[in-house]
Amino acid sequence: MRTLDIMIETPKGCIEKYDYDAEHRIFRFKKALPLGMAFPYDFGFIPNTLGEDGDPLDALVISEFKFFPGCVVRCRLIGVMKAEQSEKKKTIGNDRFFFIPELSVQYRHIRSVADLPEKDIEQLKDFFVNYNKTEGKIFRPGNMLKPEKAYSLIKKQVNGIIAD
Repeated sequence: MRTLDIMIETPKGCIEKYDYDAEHRIFRFKKALPLGMAFPYDFGFIPNTLGEDGDPLDALVISEFKFFPGCVVRCRLIGVMKAEQSEKKKTIGNDRFFFIPELSVQYRHIRSVADLPEKDIEQLKDFFVNYNKTEGKIFRPGNMLKPEKAYSLIKKQVNGIIAD
């Protein structure tokens, strides 16, 4: 079981999207989501990593809690949704790593993405497709990978130290 610190950018239920500006060490308001759309869970990133899009690897924290921008949460890695994102004829990998907070009670039984209800997985895929559509991007969700494979992907994109 791998645990990592996750930095929250946007709390669950938010219609506002925030981005961390590492250069200035502040959170910036990036955009508002369309009416009726909100983040299903807390969204953030894995510190000290760098994805193909030039940003830290994306993290979705599935829990009963609602954190705040800048909150660092110790989480258990449960897997990754492989994904491709296209914009202006350029396609890159832009995976979504899934986590459960160590202190979660409601989700403590979840050890792998395979433990999540299929309906929830489909709704999360739909959220990311629609979220990217609001930015003029095409998002193609792929396979769900278990924690071990997800961790090996993270290790390939580390720009610092990973905790075990």
